[in-house]
Amino acid sequence: MSEKLDRRKQYTRKMLKESMIEMLKETSINHVTVKTLCEKADINRSTFYTHYRDPYDLLMTIEDEIISDLNDYLNSYRFDQDEESKLMTKKLLDYIEDTPETFRILLNENGDPAFEKRIMNVAHQFVMSNTYELDETVSDYYSTYIISGAIHVIKAWIASGRPEGTDDMANLIHAFANGELHL
Repeated sequence: MSEKLDRRKQYTRKMLKESMIEMLKETSINHVTVKTLCEKADINRSTFYTHYRDPYDLLMTIEDEIISDLNDYLNSYRFDQDEESKLMTKKLLDYIEDTPETFRILLNENGDPAFEKRIMNVAHQFVMSNTYELDETVSDYYSTYIISGAIHVIKAWIASGRPEGTDDMANLIHAFANGELHL
């Protein structure tokens, strides 16, 4: 019985998350209501409140899962080695490639504006902890510059339908970050 209940909870949460992402395609989080979410997910309101306080809580849960996954990815690679850096970037792009619509929606104007900043903070902390040769102030500026650029390149890549593969994009971002791209 417990396993069936767990599967039911998982299914309910999955449907609510998918419904939230669908709704954010067309409206901002400020206009998402519990009522419309429940109608879209075909779940009653009391069930929604069993899992989440409000639509913002649901959105934060979705974002927290992504941030946790990004932390896991980043912590599984050593950034100080050139090939590791490229591999890490490719793995992150592969992760995005698995759910590009989710990222496109969460990083657009209808999502939570703080989500992009949260992603930048995760990457910034990682780069700062793995940049040994620069003084702290320079390292801070360097990581902000690299991360901001990389996120905007990734957003443009997602918006364009991802015509380049993850290998090509990882190489391109790596070339930008290391000043290796010559036009």
